[in-house]
Amino acid sequence: MKIGDIIDCKIIGIQPYGLFVSYDDYEGLIHISEISDLYIPSLSEIFVVGDELKVKVIEVYEDQKRLKLSYKDTHKIHPRIQKVLKIRKGFHPLNQSLDGWIEKKKGV
Repeated sequence: MKIGDIIDCKIIGIQPYGLFVSYDDYEGLIHISEISDLYIPSLSEIFVVGDELKVKVIEVYEDQKRLKLSYKDTHKIHPRIQKVLKIRKGFHPLNQSLDGWIEKKKGV
């Protein structure tokens, strides 16, 4: 096993900060920042325990049999992630909040 290898692993746990996976006798973490460059509200809405993923090895800790992995390096935006993401563009969301912020500031 070396950095840059592409491997197939299996999800064994999901936390808000990342996915825990297994590969042979190794365990690994795919941190949420290595899933996508876009905002992901909940990993458990996209992935389930038992899913198999193709990922890239970015660090190997041989003595602990641990891996640091990247999903986004081997995939474009996953279709399930695209469906979940709500991308807001422009000034409109800020403009809707502006009056409330001004009132709050005046009250202080």
